[in-house]
Amino acid sequence: MSELPPIRTITLGIAEEHPLPGAVIQRAATILRVAGERYAAGGYEVQTLRIATRPLLDDLAAWSPAGIVAYTHDLQRMLDDAGLAYCSLGPAQAARPDFPLERMDLLADVLISTSALNATVQLAEVEHGLRAEAARPAARIIKRLADETAEGFGNFRFAMLACVAPGAPFFPAAYHNGPASLSIGLQGASIVKDALRPYASGNAPTRITEWVREALIARAMPVVTLGEQLAREHDLHFGGIDLSPAPMGEDSIVTALELCGYGPFGTPGTLAAAAALTEALKSTGLPTCGYCGLMLPVLEDAALGRRWAESNLNTHQLLLYSAVCGTGLDTIPLPGDIAPEAIAGLLLDVATLALRLRKPLSARLFPVPGRRAGEYTAFTSPYLTNTRI
Repeated sequence: MSELPPIRTITLGIAEEHPLPGAVIQRAATILRVAGERYAAGGYEVQTLRIATRPLLDDLAAWSPAGIVAYTHDLQRMLDDAGLAYCSLGPAQAARPDFPLERMDLLADVLISTSALNATVQLAEVEHGLRAEAARPAARIIKRLADETAEGFGNFRFAMLACVAPGAPFFPAAYHNGPASLSIGLQGASIVKDALRPYASGNAPTRITEWVREALIARAMPVVTLGEQLAREHDLHFGGIDLSPAPMGEDSIVTALELCGYGPFGTPGTLAAAAALTEALKSTGLPTCGYCGLMLPVLEDAALGRRWAESNLNTHQLLLYSAVCGTGLDTIPLPGDIAPEAIAGLLLDVATLALRLRKPLSARLFPVPGRRAGEYTAFTSPYLTNTRI
């Protein structure tokens, strides 16, 4: 058996409404630490412990902007005291016709002035459709985070969502609704790689699906079993596991997909390989949550960053692949001087596809301050790779 896959996140969904008292944060931290220790004792590398809350702007709809920002500063201090570095505040539910779009600017104020907090904007929902006029305010948030945080890294903690339900473990999309719950996200690119490496290239998509499905069941079932046990012990709902094969640096999903034998990622055959992998993710029979789709983050996957720099693919190709898999557009490097209108157009494309296909998609875009198209990024964060804009 190959090495156990790293656990990217153990995410606890908090049932209580904002404003959250310190006791709730401390209890969540205690549960997460116990969970992390139990997985570590089983041989797993646990990378992060995270909490996801109810949508902040819904719970505090009657609060003033200054009051909300002050509360998030208090929340940041409570998280620091509890030793938690990751907390998602959920989406501004902008798809709802009654949501006041001027409140969206608060998310930029919150993210610029804190470090542990994540937030999103929901631009489209099946119930309400797409609210196109919310795309420009969302684009302004992205521009502000690019211009007002170091290296534009604030956009790592912000995304536009479309048809994304509560309960996902991965950030920044995670948010909560309902009883307290536990969910798990793997860094699962290595599972796909291990499943495909022993076989000759150029296999039929059905065989690719079969091999990856078998590997996912074998490698993820013990993670699920322990998660269900932990949930029972702490009187939590077990939300499931998001089997999206998240990459990190050279632990690349693109390297894994190229083992399918259809050529470099981005060339003809890529869509077929992506669809075959997605079928495996969707058909394990395990209790799942979140996207359970192919993650293609350009700035987090070193091999994908190289293919991007080689001009093997572009933004619209990634959006095409999202039609059969995927999470949308993730960590896409853009010129620092990109117009808000162009960003808004990308957001509308992602939201339109999500709504038409009734599937969760998101957009996490990275305008790079001071850089133009054709230049290279120079991020110093260990979480980001560098590639051409």
